[in-house]
Amino acid sequence: TRLAPDFTLTDTSGQTHTLSEHRGHNVLLYFSEGAGCQSCLVQMAEIEKQADKFADDDLTVLPIVMNTRDQITADMAANNVTTPFLLDDGTVAQEYGTLGKGMHAGLPGHSFVLIDAQGRQRWYGEFPSMWVPPTDLLAKAEKVLS
Repeated sequence: TRLAPDFTLTDTSGQTHTLSEHRGHNVLLYFSEGAGCQSCLVQMAEIEKQADKFADDDLTVLPIVMNTRDQITADMAANNVTTPFLLDDGTVAQEYGTLGKGMHAGLPGHSFVLIDAQGRQRWYGEFPSMWVPPTDLLAKAEKVLS
């Protein structure tokens, strides 16, 4: 396990997020192709439906996309997604090794990075099928963190 690279990104609601500010809590980074990727938005909508279970595991999901605010908020609204997306210029996706792992060379793949309360990267999962049941994510997180 490595110390997760720190970053600061602004989200679609204008809030700034610094990874190190989440120390003491578990974080699940969700990288996706974002705008124009329907399954990426459905993935986040389904995670939101399990919000209580993620909270029970002290697991904060931070979705990260390489879009402009306007590009992703239109897709968020169309899919009833309310969790703000963090807007990356590609630096964070590159740092976490997810760039070019999906269907498009210059975009992140459909991937998740689990970071524990001490800020250590504990798991990386790549899902080329563009979908993973949120219950599977929770089960994986619980196993890795136990």
